[in-house]
Amino acid sequence: MLKNILFFTLVSLFSSLQAKEYQSTEDFLHQVFSGAPPKPKVLWLKKDIREKVSHILQHKPGFLRTRYWQTPEQSVWVINEVGKTKPITVAVVIKDNKIDVLKVLAFRESRGWEVKHDFFTDQFKQNTLTDKLRLAQPIDGISGATLSVKALTKIAQMALFFNRLILNEKK
Repeated sequence: MLKNILFFTLVSLFSSLQAKEYQSTEDFLHQVFSGAPPKPKVLWLKKDIREKVSHILQHKPGFLRTRYWQTPEQSVWVINEVGKTKPITVAVVIKDNKIDVLKVLAFRESRGWEVKHDFFTDQFKQNTLTDKLRLAQPIDGISGATLSVKALTKIAQMALFFNRLILNEKK
């Protein structure tokens, strides 16, 4: 009986460690926009956009639209991408077509959680997008977290691409 209780306690603890929300989207938006986030807007992935997103992701996107928050100074994107088997939720703040902040809001994988730390996410700061939809500056990987690193890199590319699209709409 005691063995069963200990087993189920350990399984519960391990499961809760795998799926971790570090910060809610709402809390992140309140932090970025000093307590007053703007109303969300929607970017629809029309055929030409879907093709470019498929190129970035190296698979078809699992969504038809994405929400974002925008002021004249910045845009914020909250995007999910699968690492190995489960989605990683990442917020990206873009100012002047450069990444200002990239933060993991929720990590659901059993491995690769190291990507949540500032030592990793800080290397995305000031990164831009090339004409080939790649990051201009390389991102150093983390041994054992290759798929999580790839997921965050794809999210960064998508956020910069989406930002480019909404800025071009205004012209």
